[in-house]
Amino acid sequence: MADKNIIELIKVLRDRTGAGMMDCKKALESSDLDVEKAIDYLREKGVVKAAKKSSRVAAEGLAAVKIEGNKALIVEVNCETDFVSASDRFHDLVTKVTETLLEKEPKSLEEARELTNLYFTDATVAMGEKFDLRRFEVVTKKDKEGFASYIHMGGKIAVLAVLSKESELAKPLAMSVAANNPSYCTLDDVPEDVRQREISVATEEVKNDPKLANKPENIKEGIILRKVDKNLSASCFYLQRYIMDENVVVGDLLKQNDLSVVRFLRYQVGEGIEKPVTEEE
Repeated sequence: MADKNIIELIKVLRDRTGAGMMDCKKALESSDLDVEKAIDYLREKGVVKAAKKSSRVAAEGLAAVKIEGNKALIVEVNCETDFVSASDRFHDLVTKVTETLLEKEPKSLEEARELTNLYFTDATVAMGEKFDLRRFEVVTKKDKEGFASYIHMGGKIAVLAVLSKESELAKPLAMSVAANNPSYCTLDDVPEDVRQREISVATEEVKNDPKLANKPENIKEGIILRKVDKNLSASCFYLQRYIMDENVVVGDLLKQNDLSVVRFLRYQVGEGIEKPVTEEE
């Protein structure tokens, strides 16, 4: 009877944690067959496993957006493999993390990780990978403003934007942000240090161009500024092409519809993370 009882408990524990049979058996035996204590035992072991995985790179995962009233959240949660990122368990993890962060509105990444630590511990026990809450931001809007959001490729890219008002253009504008990957709304939004760096590069180009050697200084300065604006324009959303019609410039579309973009955020999973190079690569 005792053997039958522990077999049933192992099944319950496996269903709740996703841990292996022998791990569940050991956890139950160490916890006097108490399922809740066994779960805690597995969590503790999960923390140890997670620590062992700390040197591994989590560059896959999902980016998500959740909107509730005048408040919204964009988040990126990482795992190690694309296979796990497509699993229901991982999607459940991202949903729990998203809901918790939107509700609690942590002020820092450290605070957010403390709030969601148990979720990640459980995920490590269940799926055996390194997981990471990489970044998030809670965004608020005014009553008159509108949100725009778009999820691309099932969560490989997420966009959240605030528009000056509610609009039917919300989704296609968010799609344009996803496709064009702008850094700023307009040229006026470009930070001064970025502009100065571009000016330095353009100045050297003009100085080294023999065709411009005999041009007056004021002409050279004009050429430099035009070069800078041209280079930076590629990163400005208002100056990019609208994804639904390549003949339309985003800024012109916004003006025609008495609309503006207050701000936008674009998360692409794994961007900026250096992945290890394998021998096969």
